[in-house]
Amino acid sequence: MYIEIFNEREQRTLQIEFAGTSVKDLLTHLKLNPEAFLVVRNNEVITEEETLQDQDKIELLSVISGG
Repeated sequence: MYIEIFNEREQRTLQIEFAGTSVKDLLTHLKLNPEAFLVVRNNEVITEEETLQDQDKIELLSVISGG
């Protein structure tokens, strides 16, 4: 399947071929720390357990903390 990913941190969009099924698989494939990103599909934050579909458009938003 193909997934389109917008990475807010890098300000770029990629279309990748992806053999996994879940958000967790995607983050592992991209070598990203799940605690450092919110994953958004259709303007909704989705969890690591969510199943991805062919042609999904995903946004990766950086988690920012401060004090």
